Amino acid sequence: MTPFTPPTQDQLLAIKVNAGIGELSQSERFAAAEPDMVEAIVEGVGAFATGEFAPLNRIGDLEGAKLENGVVRLPDGFEAAYQQYVEQGWNAIASPEEFGGQGLPFTLACNVIENLGAANMAFTLLPMLSVGAIEAIEHHGSDAQKSKYMPKLVSGEWSGTMNLTEPQAGSDVGALRATATPIEDGEHAGKYLIQGQKIYITWGEHDLSKNIVHLVLARLPGAPEGSRGISLFLVPKYHVGEDGSLGARNDVRCVSIEHKLGINASPTCVMSYGDNGQCIGELIGAENRGLAAMFTMMNNARINVGSQGVQIAERALQQALYYASDRVQSARAGAPDRTPVAISEHPDVRRMLLRMKSLTEAMRALLYYTTGQVDRGTLGDTAAGARGDVLVPMIKAWGTDTGIDVTSIGIQIHGGMGFVEETGAAQHYRDARIAPIYEGTNGIQAADLVTRKLGLENGEVYAALMADIARDAAEEPALFALAGDCAAIATWMRDEASLDDKLAGSVPFCTMSAVAVAGWQMLLQKRAVEGGEAPSLAAVKPVTTRYFLDHVVPEAAGLKAAATAGSALLYELTAEQLAG
Repeated sequence: MTPFTPPTQDQLLAIKVNAGIGELSQSERFAAAEPDMVEAIVEGVGAFATGEFAPLNRIGDLEGAKLENGVVRLPDGFEAAYQQYVEQGWNAIASPEEFGGQGLPFTLACNVIENLGAANMAFTLLPMLSVGAIEAIEHHGSDAQKSKYMPKLVSGEWSGTMNLTEPQAGSDVGALRATATPIEDGEHAGKYLIQGQKIYITWGEHDLSKNIVHLVLARLPGAPEGSRGISLFLVPKYHVGEDGSLGARNDVRCVSIEHKLGINASPTCVMSYGDNGQCIGELIGAENRGLAAMFTMMNNARINVGSQGVQIAERALQQALYYASDRVQSARAGAPDRTPVAISEHPDVRRMLLRMKSLTEAMRALLYYTTGQVDRGTLGDTAAGARGDVLVPMIKAWGTDTGIDVTSIGIQIHGGMGFVEETGAAQHYRDARIAPIYEGTNGIQAADLVTRKLGLENGEVYAALMADIARDAAEEPALFALAGDCAAIATWMRDEASLDDKLAGSVPFCTMSAVAVAGWQMLLQKRAVEGGEAPSLAAVKPVTTRYFLDHVVPEAAGLKAAATAGSALLYELTAEQLAG
């Protein structure tokens, strides 16, 4: 596997142009995000990721996580790298200052995750889940819970998980069976006995952090059926004293870890709570409001999962570029000199490389545009916050789907060497495949866009987004037309289409929308570079932007027929006929 080089200059450009970090730093809350600080963070975490996380990527894939006597162990080097991550403060970038965080924009925390994930996607799932736990406790925990748990979670000394899925309850979270029984007396009076099993718990057990704080969805006695009767509970691996000291082991254990297609260094655990009837948990937020609390955690997690598409695409791109420049084969077609050249000189390989690069940069532009809107929402800009909500399913769904596309092209460039494990190209493709499933499948993201997000403010939030794109793309016919098509489809879905018709066209519509926004943000990057920003990208950015606008945008426009076809054809066959 080729070494990792952080794409620092393109990240800084996206943070400046798409997230608008300069404007964010004008606020009192984010005043510390000055240019020198931003550059120090982006360059610093890039160097850290290169030196500490990247060297463990291949060994993590080959050796993986192993369950031994109830303890999940990682290959040599993981514990030391994680301790360096904690000691250098990378976990604390955007967390509240009162709990030891730096209080910087979410945008910069996302950059930390992007760099770490490009270096080692499986390993980075550990801090990524902890960030989500911090969000949930910050917004829904009591003052006592915050003071007890937040400082160690913010530092990274403790890690966090989210526990939703059960064997019988996948995306239908309301079907869960885990229970929480109130404790009336004794030392744990006021807390709850948790009992049940959860599956697919990322980093649910490991020996890298000193404690693991599990956030677990469960049902109280007499709670309403379905999702309306779900509560959220905090269940630590080790009990925590009032002074923050660790006590005895809680009644929670890892039953097994999954054997997966990829991300082998990320332990995906089956967790059992209360085997001995002694699993103690604390209620987070109000009774029967657990799903709302969990979604606080999940919204930003969906953005970071979208970032995984960027991460793995970047790593695959770098490997493909190295291989294509090193692999010499055949003379270039039509060249008078018949000397064999590097395959990067052949037109179709050049096309694939440019496509990988353009898609990766466009995903990054959309990612940071989304984080910038989220940060503005945090500052009280309700319009930006609503726009951020609309963008979340786009970056999560299109970003992760495109991550697979880019890693697949990377294998193609390697030819037969890409299909064997020796080069490491296959690992990127295998690792990428989980991201469209994480945090609500991409079909669920598209459904969220057409059923919930299109209706925000009677459709005005989405309409204003497309109007902004059309205004700035007046001289780009393909992008201008795509924005118009998206706006027209949105109106049809909102005012005329049946629910089945909306859902049938949701995935192509989500893709069209994401490509429109990404193309717009790439166009803004190109104009900024032509105006003197990021001189090192002056030759590259206009070309990658041109490719996206001239090739990818027209492809997305071709999805209009699928987005508006309706659902009738999907049900022409009965389930029995479809099965053959």
